[in-house]
Amino acid sequence: MKSITINLPDNVDLTEKEAAMILAAKLYDMEILTMGRAAELAGITKREFMETVGNYGVPTFKYTLEDLKHDMDVVRNHRI
Repeated sequence: MKSITINLPDNVDLTEKEAAMILAAKLYDMEILTMGRAAELAGITKREFMETVGNYGVPTFKYTLEDLKHDMDVVRNHRI
């Protein structure tokens, strides 16, 4: 894993762990990292990442409107 250094303004009160979680959440949201890789970047387990990523405005699972429409069509076409 590569390392980067970021200089934050003095009024930004973040720990290194918080900054890593914010970056991991954003990269997961952008689908650049898988959930497992994002958890690794944040320094937590995959389960912990799943439980906390929502606190950063990122959904744990991506379920689009198109997914819902597809699932509804499947249900409608398989009625008994």
